Parts: sequence; C-alpha cells; structure tokens
Amino acid sequence: MPSPGLLVLFGSQTGTAQDVAERLGRDARRRRLDCRVQALDSYSVVNLINEPLVVFVCATAGQGEPPDNMKNFWRFIFRKNLPSTSLCQMDFAVLGLGDSSYAKFNFVAKKLYRRLLQLGGSALLPLCLGDDQHELGPDAAVDPWLHDLWEKVLWLYPVPPDLGVIPTGVPLPSTFTLHFLLEAPRTCSEEQHGASTDPQGPPSEWQPFLAPMVTNQRVTGPSHFQDVRLIEFDITGSGLSFAAGDVVLIQPENRASDLGRFCQALGLDPDQYFTLQPREPGVPCPAQLPQPCSVRHLVAHYLDIASVPRRSFFELLACLSPHELEREKLLQLSSPQGQEELYSYCNRPRRTILEVLCDFPHTAGAIPADYLLDLIPLIRPRAFSIASSLLAHPLRLQILVAVVQYQTRLKEPRRGLCSSWLASLDPGQGPVYVPLWVRPGGLTFPETPDTPVIMVGPGTGVAPFRAAIQERVARDQTGNFLFFGCRWRDQDFYWEAEWLQLERKGCLMLFTAFSREQERKIYVQHRLRELGPLVWDLLDRQGAYFYLAGNAKCMPADVSEALASVFQEEGGLSGPDAANYLARLQRTLRFQRDRRFPVTLCHICVPCHKVHGLGSGWRSARTRAPGGGGPQPAQALPASILESLSNKLWALRGRF
Repeated sequence: MPSPGLLVLFGSQTGTAQDVAERLGRDARRRRLDCRVQALDSYSVVNLINEPLVVFVCATAGQGEPPDNMKNFWRFIFRKNLPSTSLCQMDFAVLGLGDSSYAKFNFVAKKLYRRLLQLGGSALLPLCLGDDQHELGPDAAVDPWLHDLWEKVLWLYPVPPDLGVIPTGVPLPSTFTLHFLLEAPRTCSEEQHGASTDPQGPPSEWQPFLAPMVTNQRVTGPSHFQDVRLIEFDITGSGLSFAAGDVVLIQPENRASDLGRFCQALGLDPDQYFTLQPREPGVPCPAQLPQPCSVRHLVAHYLDIASVPRRSFFELLACLSPHELEREKLLQLSSPQGQEELYSYCNRPRRTILEVLCDFPHTAGAIPADYLLDLIPLIRPRAFSIASSLLAHPLRLQILVAVVQYQTRLKEPRRGLCSSWLASLDPGQGPVYVPLWVRPGGLTFPETPDTPVIMVGPGTGVAPFRAAIQERVARDQTGNFLFFGCRWRDQDFYWEAEWLQLERKGCLMLFTAFSREQERKIYVQHRLRELGPLVWDLLDRQGAYFYLAGNAKCMPADVSEALASVFQEEGGLSGPDAANYLARLQRTLRFQRDRRFPVTLCHICVPCHKVHGLGSGWRSARTRAPGGGGPQPAQALPASILESLSNKLWALRGRF
C-alpha cells in the first residue's frame, strides 16, 4: 500500500507539545513517511476531511483551556452543526501533555479524543496522557506510546524494502540551508523588518510595536532580596487598546556576552550575513527573520541559547558530533535509559543550551550552520499582566516585573532572560525601544456599577488588580476589596501610597498580610479566613466576583482551601458542598484566576472530611503543624486591629 502523508498537528503553550510534534516528524521521516508538522491554528481545518492519517499533540493550558495556538481550531471542531461522518476517512491518534496535580489533567486531549470519535474518526490506539509530575516527566508515557504508534503505522504502511528505516545516529537533512554572503548588504533589512514604531496594522507577534521605554524604576527597597521594576512604555501611535486583565507580550533578546560566547564556541562570525532557504517546497521561512540576516541578529533575537535544552536537542547534537567520547555521552543523555542523568545534568541545575555547548566543545565547533534552526528553539515572547488602565494613564502602558535570578549548584547564577534584559535597559542613557503587543488575558471584570469584586494578589500578582481598580474607580464602580500580601511593609509593599489614598477616598478596602513582620508567618489566605463573615456575605449575598493572581508555590491551593473553609464555617456547608460551591463559582466565572497561575480545585479528604487543595507539586510533603496534623491555623489578628477594621467597615457600609 502506498504511504499516505502523515499530518502532525500541535497545540502548544510553552513549547513542549511543539517539541514532541517535531520529534514525531523526525521519526516519520526516518521511516520514509512524508510528514507535515503544523500548529493547529496555522492549519486550514476545513481540509481535515481529506486527511487520512493525523496525530494530534495537545497541551492543556491554565485550568483546562486549549493553548493559544489552537483556540480557533477548538472553536471549529466543536461546532454543533458538523456531521457525525465528517472524519470517517481519517485514522488518528491523540497525545496529551499535562500535569496530574491539576484538577483538569490533560483535559484538552481527552475532550479532543472524544470529539474526533464523535465525528467518525478511527483511533489508531488509545489516548496517551503524558504527565509532567512523573519522575521521568512526560517521556515516561510518551516513549512506549510512540513505539506502539509506529508499530501500528508501519503495519498499515510498511517501509519500502529497498529503502529501509534511517538509523537513529544518522542526521536527517536540515530544514533550511544558510547561504552566506561575501559582503554585507547595502541596506539594513533587519531595521526594516518586523517591529515598527509606526505600525500599519494592529501590533502582533509578526509585527510588534517598538514602544519607547519611559521609566524603569526599582520599587523594592535596596536591602530587599528581589529586584522588582515598575516599567512604563509610551504607546502613542501604536493603535494598542487594552482593558483590565489583559496582558502585554514582550519579545526579549539574548545578552551580548552570551552572543559572543555562542559565536566563539561554534566558530561563527557575528557580522556575516546569510539568506535562508527551505530544503523542501511548501516550508515557510520563519516570519521573524529578515532576509538577508546577520548571524548577530539571528543569535540575539531568535535563537533561545539561554533556555534549558530538551531531550531532542541532545538527540540531534549526538548525530552531529564527530567526537567519539562526546558523542557517546550525548547518546546516553538522549536515550530512554539516560533520562534520570539528563534531569540531573540539565533540568535540576537549569543548565542552558549555551552552557551545554561549552561542555561539548568538539561537538559545538563542528555543528553545521544549516542545523542551527533545527537544533535551537526560537525565543518565545514573555507575557506580563498590564498594571495600568488607559482611563488613568492615557497613552501609557505599565508592567510590574520581578527580575528572576537564583542560584543552583552551578557557579553562575540563573537569570530570567526577559526580566534581566528589561532590568538592564536604562532610558535615562538614551532612547530605548522594546517590541511588544497586547492580547486578552484570563480575567474579565463585571461592568455593573454595584457588583463587588474581591481581588487576592500577593506580590507581583497584584499588577492586574491595579489596572482593574484604576478602571473601576474611573467608572465610579464601588465595592473594591483588595487582599495584598508581601514580606515587609517597608520593602515590597507595591503602590502603598496609591492604595492608602484610594482608601481615604472610600474607593477601596485594603487588607494586608506582611508575612515576615511577626514570628509566625501570615499570608493572604489567613486574612481570608479571619474575614470569613465579610467574604461569605460578599460572595453569597451580594453576588461578588472573586479574583486570584500570583505565582507563589502553594498560594493558589491555600487560597482555595481557605475559601472552602469559609464556606463551611460561615455558610454551614459540608465539605463536599463547599467544594461544589467553589466549583460553581468557577463555572459561572465568579471565581477567576490569572490562567498563567492555575488554581487547583479542592478535593475531599476522606479520613477527616475536610477540604484540601492540590497545588502544583503536591506529591512532595507540604508544611504541616508539629505532629503531622493539617495546615497550620492562621494567627489571629490583634484585638486592636480587629476593632479598627470593624469601625472601618461600619463607616463605609453605605459605599459597599
């Protein structure tokens, strides 16, 4: 039987699903199968009825949502008017990537699998559920599933006997060829390409707006352990429009020192120009790259040399290595048996692609330039909650950025690519332009003037709520309740003066938790428990909306646990009923969270009939009270503070 064309479609939020899809494409080509690999939203879904063999690779984003690059496909495939025989000619397989610590583990893959069956598709084999919580990661499920998939596919479409399977150690042809120019072009295509200070249409990933940076101010105290920046951009003439809850995406670039080390390790001249050409017809060149392009621009703006490499990186690097000892080590790290060693070498210390290449110098120096785009992923944009409202700051866009820097067992500190790059920019030394664009976020706020909102935003999680409060105050919307937490009042209390001024005007009720200012740590979840009567009254009797943002490790689960406790103590609900009440708030969008920091719904603990949260990484023991009991209770507020709070609530009763 002649081989059909295999189509691999992926929905990826962070790049993992794309990496697996590209691995499928390489495996297919080794088996002499024609294969196309595409993001779901870049594929014309109406052509799906003509596809004989399709593999879907899908991640689950947030709390059961499809990734951004498959949302259009998702809406189409679930249209109610699609005939039940639409895909009766299609053999398919679905590979899901998720995290079992979340309530809706692999929800997108499960739902898609059922829908494809409903539309008449034939499943080649059962659904694969990759789990990031497994000690070996998703590969623990993916590896055996792929083995079964290829057995099934090759049984249906055998490899031609005169060709055979291409061995694993033999490199496949590169996707692109780089043709180096003898001299630099007269006009600089890089300055004219992509980002612009005068966009012809709405700014997007393909044409960002080059926003002038106006201010870059550190807002944490000089002795505070973390550098947090309030950064403001001028968006005059950009055409950008946004509302509270939206996010801005920023395209960062590599450090100049890393660029130099990379070019030295690979023997590249950063000032040399090249043109890019695909080897096969129908393969588009990356839209972000100008033609011609310099090596400097490619490395600085496109290749993510500061990321932690995936297993596929080592597979290809082993194929390209001419050095016997280095090749042997690379093969070990890329093998199924070497995954624990790979985790210890790369993932645990967060070793970067650049550092790996420096560890394998003979291999790095022999990498053909044609393979650069196959070997190294592109730099992905970073999303930040917008921390300002256009109603309060016209033609301005503000973000709150925590500069990521931490130490592992490696000598050099680990640094966040985008946050460190932004922190290094100084508009006081001359004009600074940052490529950015805006997209809708995961938070939407009620438009009715008298609907209360409860916002819980510890640390930099408060950023979207500043935008919301500015917007609501400008529209005379009352009932704004903010729970903010940080370590120290005088070190990381973001926008303290602004909040206190709004309190004095009666536009805001602020509740704070300074975790390090007393012997026993106090967090926002403790304040929610202490103010249980107010929280229950707002949610159950006044129809309030509840919002949560922030990336502290256990905070989301602890907050949902605190809420469930309030529902039981103030509402008289049983444990299961409290969990159902919380789930109902989520279904009706009266409980919303920043989807970049998912909240896991509570589960019922059978032995004690209490509600507990399942946070990310729940397999590891959580901090318990001495003796192994439940979570430590909140420290009660001093009587003087409770009395002051009671007086404040009474004085403002007419406003809320």
